[in-house]
Amino acid sequence: MGLTEITNNVVREQILFDIRLPRALFAFVAGSGLALCGMVFQAMFHNPLATPFTLGVASGASFGAAVTVFLGLSFSLLGFDAVTVGSFLGALLAISFVYGISQFRYGFSGETLLLTGVATSFFFSSLILFTQYLSNINDSFRIMRWLMGSLSVTGYQQLMQLLPIVTVSSAIIIWLSRELNLLMAGDDIAISRGVAVKRVRYLLFLTTSLCVGGIVALCGPIGFVGMMVPHICRLIIGTDHRWLIPATLMFGGGFLILCDTVARIVIAPAELPVGVITTLLGGPFFLWLLVRSRKPAT
Repeated sequence: MGLTEITNNVVREQILFDIRLPRALFAFVAGSGLALCGMVFQAMFHNPLATPFTLGVASGASFGAAVTVFLGLSFSLLGFDAVTVGSFLGALLAISFVYGISQFRYGFSGETLLLTGVATSFFFSSLILFTQYLSNINDSFRIMRWLMGSLSVTGYQQLMQLLPIVTVSSAIIIWLSRELNLLMAGDDIAISRGVAVKRVRYLLFLTTSLCVGGIVALCGPIGFVGMMVPHICRLIIGTDHRWLIPATLMFGGGFLILCDTVARIVIAPAELPVGVITTLLGGPFFLWLLVRSRKPAT
């Protein structure tokens, strides 16, 4: 869109292949990963309102990024900047915290994991507010801007960093599609069919958490994609994860590309963070889901 107005072929090719195509591919990979992780969480917890951020991974990653900005750290590690490294370390801290607390007393059950994740999310959110309050005006704005989520990339470096994370996570989840179908039926039925429920749940927890941590570290927290997309695909495709997984991957990627396109043109030439668009869509969808799932009074 708009490239026909540019007469210089070299400039046109640079815009298309160095800016627009990498951004579209990056949005597709990030959206696919978020949607797939949301699908896994909804299957694990038997809850259509579960999101990839349910277990506090996004809050932990956001806290790591906020601390990095607050301390003024600036370095590069294996091609990753300081904020990305700090964010991923924060995600790992949240993963370790959730796993350690859930194992400490009650074992690795779905209910304990969910409650621990929600508590962890609130804990790190409060630390983010505390860090932001102590920051100066410039750092506070950088933290707030990062928390909105963004797909502003140039070139293919960040895409190449994200692609292996989402690819490996998707392969593991596809491999466990049968186990996901049985987990949806309940732990007792899954155990009776020979599924090692705790081991499978632990593997899914670790895989999805690392995937979400990598996505959030590179593009910030982009909310509601992991809640809306799997639910829409489940309404269209059904609950069989052999078909639901590829549908979620494709629809999630396309959905985030569409949201990013809207974010770029709605107030052009300025640009909205894509997280604003997904949240504006996710709020009404969340309310619709609550009304739709309400059971009639008896």
